[in-house]
Amino acid sequence: MLNVKSNPGIKVLIAGSILQLFLGIIYVWSVFVVPVQNNFGWNISDVKFTVNIMLCCFVLGILTAGRLQAKIKASYIVLAGGMMMAIGMFATSLLSTAVPVYGIWLTYGIIGGFGVGLAYNTIISSAQKWFPKKRGLATGISVFTFGFSAVIFAPLIEQLILSSTIGLILTLRFLSVAFLVATAALFAFIKLPENVKGATVDFGAQPQYTTGQMIKKVDFYLIFFSMMFLTAAFFIINPSLKLLAPIHGLGLSFGVTLVMIAGLANSAGRLAIPLLGDKIGRHGAVLTILLITAVGTASLCVLNGMLFVVVIALIAFCYGGSSGIFPLVTADHFGLKNIGANYGVVMVGFMSSVLLFPYLVGQLNTGVDVLPADNAIKYLALAAIAAIGALLTLILILKSRKGNK
Repeated sequence: MLNVKSNPGIKVLIAGSILQLFLGIIYVWSVFVVPVQNNFGWNISDVKFTVNIMLCCFVLGILTAGRLQAKIKASYIVLAGGMMMAIGMFATSLLSTAVPVYGIWLTYGIIGGFGVGLAYNTIISSAQKWFPKKRGLATGISVFTFGFSAVIFAPLIEQLILSSTIGLILTLRFLSVAFLVATAALFAFIKLPENVKGATVDFGAQPQYTTGQMIKKVDFYLIFFSMMFLTAAFFIINPSLKLLAPIHGLGLSFGVTLVMIAGLANSAGRLAIPLLGDKIGRHGAVLTILLITAVGTASLCVLNGMLFVVVIALIAFCYGGSSGIFPLVTADHFGLKNIGANYGVVMVGFMSSVLLFPYLVGQLNTGVDVLPADNAIKYLALAAIAAIGALLTLILILKSRKGNK
């Protein structure tokens, strides 16, 4: 277990994990979709697209944070990220019905998403660097609370929005203040070892690749595209969970519960999959979650009721696992020294998935989306995407066994 006396980084890990709980608001957008559409009168598809913009800017924030960590103290990067998230949320509450949907894309999507990415990468890098011999556990804890955010905030936000005395606008303002307070209270605890005088970290004998060196390696592209193909299923399905619940034989009121279940499974995967990787190997863990995602997504074509809920939970579990395992895979292949910048580039695979697959899968309109069968081709397409990722991971495994990097 982690020892407070032997490693001062435990304070960094605790503070970072609490901050991740607030930053994970990125995963509860499905609770906002209908209230935002009703309040502003925007097209529902455009409102749902906000999460795609946010996820893209989330990755851009991760990339930027990776570069900044060599120049600016980690605490300042986290402060900037948390403030941007709070500002973006508050600015969203100031929008009027006369503003086009681009307004929320800017405030919640671009400003908020970029801020989350800044803080997220810095917190993950800190966790890995302070605990180089327990990276699976430290990273798992750090990303667990990010995913667990949906479990706490989804029902809270739902109740606040439905309240006759609070509603959507005040909910956004309350959340922005909460994020600002949490950031102000905890940002100073987030430090990389290189920011602390006298602190040292043993990176071992493994080569420490720069980003420029990393992108010349075949392994990088296998990891990059494996992440790209793994993440598509969840973030395409997740924003529509409330709408999918009645389609698959669950009551409309069950939608928020489904979001909470997905959030809990997402969180569990973030902690469990890195630990599984410690037992069976990181590559084996990646291959496992890709195969589960492929089979599970295909099965949604015929599942209803609680079986549908179970499979959604499995897909969310695997997606959450990707957030915990891919930083470790990146460090295994390219070292810890430049993990912030290197993982930021790997995460471009995530962003590419956000940009590409919603458009491609969105072209597969086979019905009116009111019956499970109407979405069958979409589910099968997502399953095929995950299967391709599994094939790429298998190639990475075979290549690594030959020692040809």
